[in-house]
Amino acid sequence: MNRNLLLSSIFLSVSACNSWVQVTNEGEGVRLGSSAEVANCQRLGRAQAQTLSRVVVVERGGERLQEELTRLARNEAGDMGGNVIVPESVIDEGRQSFGVYRC
Repeated sequence: MNRNLLLSSIFLSVSACNSWVQVTNEGEGVRLGSSAEVANCQRLGRAQAQTLSRVVVVERGGERLQEELTRLARNEAGDMGGNVIVPESVIDEGRQSFGVYRC
C-alpha cells in the first residue's frame, strides 16, 4: 500500500512539472511580443489562457506555468489569424489574458 502511494506521489510530481500542452500548426506561426512591438499592428482580440496552477497539493512552477499559458495563447491566436501575442495580465490562479495582433 505504501509503495503504491509513493509511486502515485512521484507520478503526480513529475506530471506537475511537465507541460502537456503542445503548440498547434497554427500556433507555430505566433510569437510572444511586447506592447511596444505591436504599436503599429492590427489588434484582433484577446486570448484567455487557463491551466491548472496546482496538481492535487503540488504547486506548479511559475516558469512551467507561464510556458503552458503562452502555448495555449499561441494556439488560440493562431486560430484567430494572429501572429503576435502580448501578455495583458499577470497569472492569477492559472489564468492569463493575452492581446492577439497581426503584424
